[in-house]
Amino acid sequence: MAAKTVLIAGPTASGKSALALELARAHGGIVINTDSMQVYRDLRVITARPTPEEEAQVPHRLYGHVDAAVNCSAGMWVAEAERVLAEVRAEGRLPIFVGGSGLYFKALTRGLSAVPSIPPEIRESVRSRLDRDGPEALHETLRRRDPLSAEKLKPRDRSRIARALEVIEGTGRSLIDWHHEGLPPLLPRDQVIAVFLAPEREVIYRRIDARFRTMLESGALEEVRRLAARRLDPLLPAMKAHGVPALIRYLAGESSLDEAASIGQLDTRRYAKRQFTWFRHQLPEFAWIAPSEAAAWLTRAILS
Repeated sequence: MAAKTVLIAGPTASGKSALALELARAHGGIVINTDSMQVYRDLRVITARPTPEEEAQVPHRLYGHVDAAVNCSAGMWVAEAERVLAEVRAEGRLPIFVGGSGLYFKALTRGLSAVPSIPPEIRESVRSRLDRDGPEALHETLRRRDPLSAEKLKPRDRSRIARALEVIEGTGRSLIDWHHEGLPPLLPRDQVIAVFLAPEREVIYRRIDARFRTMLESGALEEVRRLAARRLDPLLPAMKAHGVPALIRYLAGESSLDEAASIGQLDTRRYAKRQFTWFRHQLPEFAWIAPSEAAAWLTRAILS
């Protein structure tokens, strides 16, 4: 068992965290966050992080350890995951990576492009120009500097345009070039037990809607109110977590709470749909399992 590592992926609200907790209790495991939003300490409720009571039952790693003012890149997460994986293995425990971020799982099993850190002054310059001139103007700048990257992006894709432009300005090389030079995977294929929880679409959509309402009743609005008060860069990942932008607009008096909730639910349903598509095409080696059958299936795989 010590040589094996469990990977549990799936769309949001599919029961991944509960399954990881069950397996960790049964097999002496440690749960490792593999979700790009659950790393942020400011966003426990709105990202459905494990509760303090759940975290007390078994060790959890890489949850809520990053401030919302930080752009926690996939590269940063991989470096932390490598350290945690070594610690878990040194303890003779079962590593259980769980989350919904496909890029993180891809980095674990296939490696990651080696884009270097971008100087803060360049990042700030790009974002200032984005706010001042708009995404279309920056897309035109990117088209002149890096036409291949620009061709792959829509003119109003603010985040990706800013990222591609800051990379070309900070390194002198296209983001596409950097993607060809990668970091090796952390996990050999023969050491991985990988599943994708695949509930029926309508079931997951109903769960998403219900969970968002529960979040609002459990303090999500107050959590977003505290985040909004910090007046952080709206391009930061934490500021774009599902439901956060809509609730900030509600707090600013620009919509009703019902409208904000509907937008948050819709955004989350669309994200779940993209997760199904992404994993099907990008990581076909993951076994697609119905949530009700996953615990038994994984237990057999762990013990085999």
